[in-house]
Order: sequence, then structure tokens, then C-alpha cells
Amino acid sequence: MPSPFSLPLHALRIAGKCALPLIAWFSAGQAVRFALLYLGTEISHGDARQFRLVATIAVLTLIVLASMTVTAGMLWSLRGALWEIAARRASGEEDERYWVSMNRVAPAFAVIYLTWGFHVEDARDFVQTDFLHNIDDFFSDSFLGRSSTVGRGLIDLDWRISLALMVVAFLLRALFSRMVERGDGKVSGLATAVSEFAFVFFSLNATFVLANARSDWVSHRAAVSTSGQLVSQAEQNIPGWEAFWGAVGDIWPYIVDGVFIPLTWLTVAVLVFGTYADDARTMLRDTRFEKGIDKLYSTHSLTQKSVERITGGFQERWVPLANSFRQTLTGGMALFGMMCLCYVSLHVGAEYAMRGVRTLIGSKTEWFWMAIGPPIDFVQNLLVTVLTMALLAAAFDIAATRGRRMAPAPAVPDGRMGAGA
Repeated sequence: MPSPFSLPLHALRIAGKCALPLIAWFSAGQAVRFALLYLGTEISHGDARQFRLVATIAVLTLIVLASMTVTAGMLWSLRGALWEIAARRASGEEDERYWVSMNRVAPAFAVIYLTWGFHVEDARDFVQTDFLHNIDDFFSDSFLGRSSTVGRGLIDLDWRISLALMVVAFLLRALFSRMVERGDGKVSGLATAVSEFAFVFFSLNATFVLANARSDWVSHRAAVSTSGQLVSQAEQNIPGWEAFWGAVGDIWPYIVDGVFIPLTWLTVAVLVFGTYADDARTMLRDTRFEKGIDKLYSTHSLTQKSVERITGGFQERWVPLANSFRQTLTGGMALFGMMCLCYVSLHVGAEYAMRGVRTLIGSKTEWFWMAIGPPIDFVQNLLVTVLTMALLAAAFDIAATRGRRMAPAPAVPDGRMGAGA
């Protein structure tokens, strides 16, 4: 029975055993990412700007798709080093090919990636690359008093074009989602993820315009104005109200970074390794709430759809995490705590190590770090990403192995329990 406290050593064993494919996946992903970022900054400026902006957002979709492909590929390359996969092979289960796994996990991966805002970093990198690549044009436009287009490739698309493309992407997403439900098409899952990304990115400008108009309208409604007054009165009259919510606001980001983000990436790992679940029934199985959810699913389909629409955002954000948390708990609460501790220690330690490296190297030469910074950042990101993927795989492996070994042995035909019961 593997100990939860063996997680760091198991992660290092997996990382060492699979170092070459992990490094290859990461390096290829960074090369593709840089090429797409550079392409996006090139095509986002010039004549026929609206058409260029459509192409720019399409490039951003490819950037996110590349991130998804590389993450899934790095996790998939670790399968050969996992005890759970070895146990499946011993039981006669065949290995899953990468593209089969990718097609299966892509729709859920896209929802998780977008729901938790991981695409924001991709958009931020695009804007930063645009500024660095076209900094001369930016300063020239500023000195001449002209409106600059640098850094605006994702927000200048006309809202009517944005709305039309959003509708097209939504219809494609619905079509491919239906194909996934029926099991049709070899790449329907991947097409669903692409449609999901396109739907979100192409709708940004239209959503921003419509949301502002709605905000202006809502702010003048009596109910909204009254609720704002009630909150102000609560802050003034309830002792400790403002201090309490201020403390919550200070602590919450640390809870998200230290607990929910590791659990989110563990969900992705569970998804790649083939035991993923994103429905509330699985989450509540064998609990006191199971009868209630069974009653809901036994009601009229209209009632089920109404509940799903009301709680859709909550389910997409939290149900996959709850299922992954529950699966991790099969290895014990200590395993989940060790995973979060190792995840936070790895990322915080990497930041302090980078600070030490920069201090140790130092420089009195202007623009020195513009040349030497990217290679050092690449090494840092490589080490952190490789160890993070290994840590997630190790957490899944220990939880699955402990769950498998703690499961009761099946009964033999004569009614006696099998060996090892």
C-alpha cells in the first residue's frame, strides 16, 4: 500500500523516468506557441483591419488549443510510469492512443480551461508580445498623436461581426456536442473544444458592448438601487461587517491558488488518465444526497433541463473539482494535503529560486536581461511544468492504487471470497 507521504518521491521517480518525452512535449509546445504569438502580432495590423482581427482571434484560438494539446500530451506520456496503468494492462485492458484520448478529453478540458480563466494568461502573453514586437509603431503613433492599434488586436473587432461569429461558433459547438453524445466522428470531441474556444473569444467584443448597455439599464432599476443601499447600511450598522469581508477578500486568493488551482489541474490529469466524471450524480454517489439527486433525474425532462440551466455555471466550475477531490480522498485526506503542499512549495520555491538566480547573475549592462531573461525563464518554466505534471500523475497514481487495493475482493463462484480478502 503506497503511503500518501511518498508523493514527492513518487513524483520525482515519474519525472526522472519520463524526463525525455516531457521535455520534448514542453519544448515543442513553446516553439509552436511563440510562432503563433508572432503570427498574431503580424497579421493584426494593416489594411482590412476587421478581417485581420478575425484572423487574430482565430490565432488566439489555436494558441489555446496548442496549450491544451501539450498539457494533455505531457500527461499522456506519463502513463507508462504509473502503477495504475500497469494494473490495467495486467487485467487485459489495452492502452489508449493519444488522439483517441485527446478526442475524448477535449470537450471537458475546454470547459475547465475557460471556466477557471486559464486562457487569460494566453491573452496577456499575446498583448505583451504585440507591444514588444511593435514598440516602435506604438511610440511613433503616440508622438504623432495618432490612435495606435498596438495591443488592441483582441478588443477592436466590430461587435456586430463579433456577434455573428459568436452565433456561428455556438451552432458548431451544438452540432459537435451532439456528435460527441452519439459517439460519432473521430475528431468530434476536438472540434467541440475548438468551437468552445472560438465561441468565447469571438463573443468577447459583442458581450462587452451588450454587457455595458445592460449594466447601464440595470443600474437605474429600483431593486438594484435598493440592494446597493442595503449593503451600504450593513457596512455602517453591522459591527465587523467590512472587516470580515475584507479579511475574506484577502484570504480567498490564497485558497484559490493553494487548493482550487491544484485540484483543477488534478482534474485535468484524471481526465487524461481515463477516470473523469463531471456529473452531480457521480459526485453525490454513496452520500445522503444521493436519493435527492435520483429523484431529480427521475422527474420530467423539462424540470431537469430547468435545473441544469439555473445551476449550469456552478456545475461546470465546481462539480468536476468535487469529483476529483472525492477520487483523491480514496487515497486519504493526507494525500490531498500533500498534493496541495507540494504544488504550492514547487511554485513558490521556483519564484524564490528565480529571484536568487537574478541576484546572483546581476548586471550593469543596459538591456542585458532582455537577452538573457528568456532562456532563464524557459528553463524555470520547463522545470516547474515537468515537476507539476509528474506531481499530478503521482497523486492520481497513489489515489487509484490505494483505492484498488482497499477495494473488497470479488466473490468466487462457490460463494467464498477470493485470495487476499
